[in-house]
Order: sequence, then structure tokens, then C-alpha cells
Amino acid sequence: MEYTRLGTSGLRVSRIALGCMSFGTPSEQMPWTLDDAASGPLFKQALDLGITFWDTANIYGHGSSEEIVGRALRRYTRREDIVLATKVNFPMGDGPGGAGLSRRAIMEQVDASLRRLDTDFIDLYQIHRFDPEVPVEETMEALHDVVKAGKARYLGASSMWAWRFAKMQEAADAHGLTRFVSMQDQYSLIMREEEREMFGLLADQGVGSIPWSPLAAGLVARPWGERSTSRGGSNPTHDPAGRPLFLESDKAIVDAVERIAGARGVSMAQVATAWVLRNPVVTAPIVGATKPHHLADAAAALDLRLTLEEITALEGPYTPREPTYF
Repeated sequence: MEYTRLGTSGLRVSRIALGCMSFGTPSEQMPWTLDDAASGPLFKQALDLGITFWDTANIYGHGSSEEIVGRALRRYTRREDIVLATKVNFPMGDGPGGAGLSRRAIMEQVDASLRRLDTDFIDLYQIHRFDPEVPVEETMEALHDVVKAGKARYLGASSMWAWRFAKMQEAADAHGLTRFVSMQDQYSLIMREEEREMFGLLADQGVGSIPWSPLAAGLVARPWGERSTSRGGSNPTHDPAGRPLFLESDKAIVDAVERIAGARGVSMAQVATAWVLRNPVVTAPIVGATKPHHLADAAAALDLRLTLEEITALEGPYTPREPTYF
């Protein structure tokens, strides 16, 4: 495993992050999530591979993911050996402060996350989208107070327009508050819209990208039209706002991944992850694992160097589209 600093911060993380949305109490909406017993082997495999950057959120499994991660920390490793990340924003049903990025919501939800995770501090506390109903100064001051209270070490953000992220960073600078060191954004071979404005902003600000869905929910990890997993079969075709998650033109990208993987004798997931990792703004793609080969492929991608010809073949068919899920 390789390790690096998250952006220009002093926080050192593994170059692959374990996405913990896969762990939680199975529900009708997410029947593929893994409970304590089923997730245990994946936590242990992550540790064997050196994946010590674990990312969850209060909303995952409506709190059950944080609980499972907290138990895994006690069972399989030491708290000081893990960089632990979680998030706040979406409704948790905990009263008036249970949703959004108001001061009340942040103070309420950080304490709830700490209880579920059974830890004294969170390494990376992230806002899980932008909240247009709350002044950015209120959000940034509340997050700053969370850091100063020792409940979080660093702050991160997730999927939003670049101008909104710049506005939040400027509010922090103007008032002497803690800045964001990371952006958790959607980035893959079929969703490259972050390259237009966000990645340039992150490079300028010294902020690291920790992309979610680097395999586009598995779309680029198997031949076009093949849905071999229960999760893949249940994936939607559009986001909640009705924007398409993939286009017919994406078939050419998936076909290119398949050709290169076949010629290299590696999995399609390795090729797609290696492409994400080559972007200098990317610190650590977040890999949501439900099977052992998911983590093994991600770790192996660190050793795969794509040629200029291969990169051109992968990038050439891309069609611009609307960003999704924010």
C-alpha cells in the first residue's frame, strides 16, 4: 500500500480508502449491505492490504454503518492505526437539528456519530453536500468549534458546485476558521465533470480529492450490459433529480476498459481505478467493497501504469453530462 498526505494537510492516509456504505443493517432500499458478521472479513482484508483510511457517514444504514465501523475498530485494530472519516447533513430523524448544516444540527450530529463510532474523535469530519438554507459562516464556525473542541481533527466537504466550495473556503479564511482539506466528489471514467472547475480549484487550494464511485457503481468493472451482482442489479438509472447516471455513449468507454484489461491480463476494475489514481489531485479513491476481490483489485491498481495510448482510448469517447447526486 502507498500512503500520502491528504491535500497539503499533515494528515497521512492510505491511497485506497475503504468505503463503509456497504456495511450496515440490510434494508428494503439497500438489501446488499453487510452486517457485522459478513463485513468482518472485509475489514480484516483491508487491514492486511494496508487500507487504513475508512470512510462512513451518519446516514449510511441510518447509523448502523457507524456502529459496525466502531465495533470493527475495537475487534480488529487499534483506533490510532486508522484514519476515520464520517459525514453530516442528511436527515437522521433526531429532532429539529437532525438534518442540514446549521449549528444545532452539526453539534447534535457530531456527538451522535461519536457515540455510534465509540470513539473520542473523528479524523476527518465532512459535510455531506452543501446546505443552501444555512449561511456558510454559520456552518464554518460550527465546524471550527467541533475541531477546537477536539471532536474532529480535520474537515472535508462532498459533491457541490465549485463556486459554493470556494465560498465556504473564503468564509473560513475571512473569519479565521478551519478550512476544508478534502473534497469527496464523484469521479470516474464516465463522470469527469469535476475536471472542468473543481479539480483546478482543489489544486489551487491544496485540497485533496477522495472520489466516490470510482467504478461508476460497477459500470466500468464489467462488460457493457452485464449486471452480475445484487447491488449492480438494483442500481438506479437516474439520480433523484432525474438526471441520467450513464449514457449510451458510455458503452465505448466500457468497451475500451475491457479491451485494455484483456490485453494486460488484469481485471477491468484495476484499469478503471488506475485511471482515477493517475490524476494528481486524487488522493484516495473510495472503494465500497462487498466481496474480497473488490479490495484486492483496488490495491493492485496502484501498481498499474497506463500508457498514453491506453489513456487516450479510455478518455476519447467521453460525452459531457450534468453532474449527478447534488
